[in-house]
Amino acid sequence: MDSSGSESPPIEAKKGSKSKAPKKAKESILKQKSPAEFFAENKNIAGFDNPGKSLYTTVRELVENSLDSAEAISELPVIEVTIEEIGKSKFNSMIGLVDRERVDEALYDDFENAKAREKRLAKEARDQETQAKNIAAGKKVKEPAQKAMKGRGEASFFRVTCKDNGKGMPHDDIPNMFGRVLSGTKYGLKQTRGKFGLGAKMALIWSKMSTGLPIEISSSMRGQSYTTFCRLDIDIHRNIPHVHLHEKRDEERWHGAKIQVVIEGNWTTYRSKILHYMRQMAVITPYAQFLFKFVSDVADKNVAIRFARRTDVMPPVPVETKHHPSAVDLLLIKRLITETSKPNLLQFLQNEFVNIGKPFAERLIGEMGPDFSPKTAVKSLTSQQIVRIHQLFRQAKFDDPSGNCLSPAGEYNLRLGIIKELHPDLVATYSGSPQVFEGHPFIVEAGVSLGGKDVKQGLNIFRFANRIPLLFEQGADVVTRTAQKRINWNNYKINQTQDKIGVFVSIVSTKIPFKGTGKEYIGDDISEIASAVKAAIQQCCIQLKSKIVKKIQAREQQERKRNLTRYIPDVTGAIYDVLRQTAQAHSSKKKRYDEEDAEILKQVSARLITKQTLHDKLAKHVEQVDYEMAMDYATQSGVSEEPREAIYIQAVGDTQNFVDLCSPVCVFRLFQ
Repeated sequence: MDSSGSESPPIEAKKGSKSKAPKKAKESILKQKSPAEFFAENKNIAGFDNPGKSLYTTVRELVENSLDSAEAISELPVIEVTIEEIGKSKFNSMIGLVDRERVDEALYDDFENAKAREKRLAKEARDQETQAKNIAAGKKVKEPAQKAMKGRGEASFFRVTCKDNGKGMPHDDIPNMFGRVLSGTKYGLKQTRGKFGLGAKMALIWSKMSTGLPIEISSSMRGQSYTTFCRLDIDIHRNIPHVHLHEKRDEERWHGAKIQVVIEGNWTTYRSKILHYMRQMAVITPYAQFLFKFVSDVADKNVAIRFARRTDVMPPVPVETKHHPSAVDLLLIKRLITETSKPNLLQFLQNEFVNIGKPFAERLIGEMGPDFSPKTAVKSLTSQQIVRIHQLFRQAKFDDPSGNCLSPAGEYNLRLGIIKELHPDLVATYSGSPQVFEGHPFIVEAGVSLGGKDVKQGLNIFRFANRIPLLFEQGADVVTRTAQKRINWNNYKINQTQDKIGVFVSIVSTKIPFKGTGKEYIGDDISEIASAVKAAIQQCCIQLKSKIVKKIQAREQQERKRNLTRYIPDVTGAIYDVLRQTAQAHSSKKKRYDEEDAEILKQVSARLITKQTLHDKLAKHVEQVDYEMAMDYATQSGVSEEPREAIYIQAVGDTQNFVDLCSPVCVFRLFQ
């Protein structure tokens, strides 16, 4: 048959081949995540980036919770922090796991094959040869660091314990306080160290992820006849506590909390950060006593540091305040309307916001339009009416909120903390007046020191936000940029590169404008804060400049006296030789002199005036001139510039009644 015009026969499929039909895409399934699961998957948001950072953040969160707890009852804080290193064998015994020796070495991540071993040994031999040459040449040799052959599976574990003398926690609230993420007591509008109810909960989540061990809490409150003990972990997927043990125990009477958690960490890498944090916390809270311990099976690694209390003057407890109208959004207005107990619009505006009195509230309502009246039921406001209120809040002019709700460290405590930890040669402090950004009040305090113990040359910047040290992401912070780029240190007789300069800036506010997820630095884009930081540092520099100039003048005066004293023998010899020659000429009657001069020449001839006599007269004259200049200097300086000594007020019993009168440099206590 002619194949032209006919259909081609179908190609026979190969034997065993299957035709591939296109796969259908799976339908998307809507899922939900609990807050605990979200933070477990995004733990870097809360500062748990890696094991080392997690150890640091755990210590930080527990210490700050303890400070808040003690300050809430106006108790001078006593906080004990212990980090205990747990070896692999001890950890396995804690969880009931039997150690097992390796069978197949090549299976493990730290296995080193023959070629890699040969390469490593050759490099070590070259390093030893270079070191021997340097020793022979008399050069300073640094011991080579020994790199440990450690696999990814060999983690380091630590038991972190924090004990305080705070107010403790109610027995029934403990499970939710530690086992439910985003539950807490710090959600009001006030100055707080923490804000989101994470803290110890994230330490528990990290413990569950890295060790699987629960957290243990002991707590007792004032007047309680028992101690609560609770052992629990967290159900990540449901964000609820999983309680292992929750009981009341009859133990010694005390108040406070003790929290213990076992986590994976890295002490070697973050040792300096943790100790630096504790030292800065001692600077900003000199009224607290800290005891820090690191315990290891290797005795050389043990650390025990006590940061003693240096004052019993505590800042006032920050109080909760109301929202400023210019700082609210639509959602917040709707929430306030839902939660308010006030029936009408006039009372709602007066009682839910700051700086709105009755006359001003009536003016605002009159500006809103005919649909509004002072007696309008606040619960009946429509969405459009709420938008109108929000628009008016953004456009109207309100008085700035006061800083009465804030609790800065205070110049006295800041100065005392700097002196206690750095022992500087000079220190100046300044506390600014309350200012406002986006409707939130803030106060900037600053201190600048020169010299000191363990202080490097150049700028050493210490940053605090709501009395918390900020250690990471320093480069982009407003304090760093201001100190490095906006302060001309030479104008204040300070050498930016050679002097040991300590710059301390503390910012407190009802809202700290952190940048980034780690909340470790304050951005440089808020002009109000940047200007306040610059002004505070400049005020400290002005104080230091006057002290530095006076020290320079005193040094120049001493140098001038030293130079004059050095030339007294030469000047004495020259004058005496001239007098002696003149006396010889006078005695031979070659030249006649006035009676006064003649009398002096006679005394020289009779040796009543000797070289020693002239030496003593000149020395006395130099002393007299130096004394007169010192008197003039003291008169110009005034009595207020006399040398001052640091004094520390000891704690007194609760039975005493007294009133504190605070100033930047001291506190007077009047007993009644």
